[in-house]
Amino acid sequence: MTTITSGDAASARRPGLAGRTLLMSGGSRGIGLAIAKRAAVDGANIVMLAKTGEPHPKLPGTVFSAAEQIEAAGGRALPIVGDVRRDDDVARAVRQALETFGRIDIVVNNASAIDLSRTDQIDMKRYDLMQDINARGTFLLSKLALPALREAARGGSPAHILTLSPPLNLEPKWAGAHLAYTMAKYAMSLVTLGLAEELKEEGIAANSLWPQTLIDTAAIRNLPHGGVNPGASRSPDIVADAAHAILTSDPRTTTGHFFTDEEALRRVGVTDFSRYSLGKPEEALERDIFL
Repeated sequence: MTTITSGDAASARRPGLAGRTLLMSGGSRGIGLAIAKRAAVDGANIVMLAKTGEPHPKLPGTVFSAAEQIEAAGGRALPIVGDVRRDDDVARAVRQALETFGRIDIVVNNASAIDLSRTDQIDMKRYDLMQDINARGTFLLSKLALPALREAARGGSPAHILTLSPPLNLEPKWAGAHLAYTMAKYAMSLVTLGLAEELKEEGIAANSLWPQTLIDTAAIRNLPHGGVNPGASRSPDIVADAAHAILTSDPRTTTGHFFTDEEALRRVGVTDFSRYSLGKPEEALERDIFL
């Protein structure tokens, strides 16, 4: 896992995530797992709610193999097989997090479904799936964790909600390219916008994070209509380090933002992103959608 290094002495003294409990949706692989492992390096507790109790035929990793990697990285893991679309499963994850670790300091809304089909091509079951996971799941997990986050904030712990969703870019081309997916992802971003305003007096931050460039993950490579070009993509570690920078910030002054990974890292003094490109020239990288 990449470690953030910077010549900025102030950023080097930033508090880590040791002893704090992070509740994440999804995370068996890809960006979510990278974020969890980065937090584990600090000694964080990671509660992971994911459907992948059994191996996927095309995608590597389960919630249990993710837990093993988290613990190997230095954290404590609680894998929970469940579906963010189910109220009972999400309530159970919150309850088990509190029973096991006694607290929830951070919520990461990572679970997301993607289908880039145009309007006349998309199956309504896929439309509903994206709305249920992306929009409803993000709202539900944030909602049910709020009492624990409020308790953490009252106790002096930096409380954060971080959602993997894009800036609310209302240029028509994004809705026109893949309307169903855009609606579902922007709904996640509206959760950030609304909760940041709703919770700003309580010391609970709500922010979104989105990659500046394409990110090479197995899930994206296996998209039905073709995945990303690995030669144009960065490692998920850049998003993980950016998430760490956000989650170790002051929630009273860092809330309501729609960060790209580069923006979040620049705030802590990181300006060289070449380590995340794995030897690829910067000019070969492709910008992610919605930017």
